[in-house]
Amino acid sequence: MNIKLIAKNPTAYHNYSIENKIETGIVLSGTEIKSIRKGKVNLKDAYCYIKNGEIFICGMHISPYEHGNIFNKDPLRDRKLLLHKKEILKLFGITKQKGYSLIPISIYFKGSFVKLELGIGKGKKLYDKREDLAKKDAEMKIRRAKLL
Repeated sequence: MNIKLIAKNPTAYHNYSIENKIETGIVLSGTEIKSIRKGKVNLKDAYCYIKNGEIFICGMHISPYEHGNIFNKDPLRDRKLLLHKKEILKLFGITKQKGYSLIPISIYFKGSFVKLELGIGKGKKLYDKREDLAKKDAEMKIRRAKLL
């Protein structure tokens, strides 16, 4: 299938250690699809939660479509994600464990459908973030040394 990346969550891998990934569908209106096709979507502060056996994404900003008029929806509204009941129950069990969260990683087109990559991750402590930055810095210095 033809996959076209629309947006990534820049803070997902920085703030969380992602242990597992799941592809989900997302319920959108017509004007939201048009805005997404133009790339006007932001996942930076987005997170997911489970309520009444359904999974929702909160904080994903989709800019209003310029020619949408009265059909535009609230840019920050909660949007329902599409998963099977068994998958939702499995995610519910995982998120009840201490420290696990559902983090949107990226949003992309798979064929003509919009898909969301959802990560199951544990929050990093400050010292973990510093360790990761130190490793990246060391790897970059090694690559530079090899090029010279």
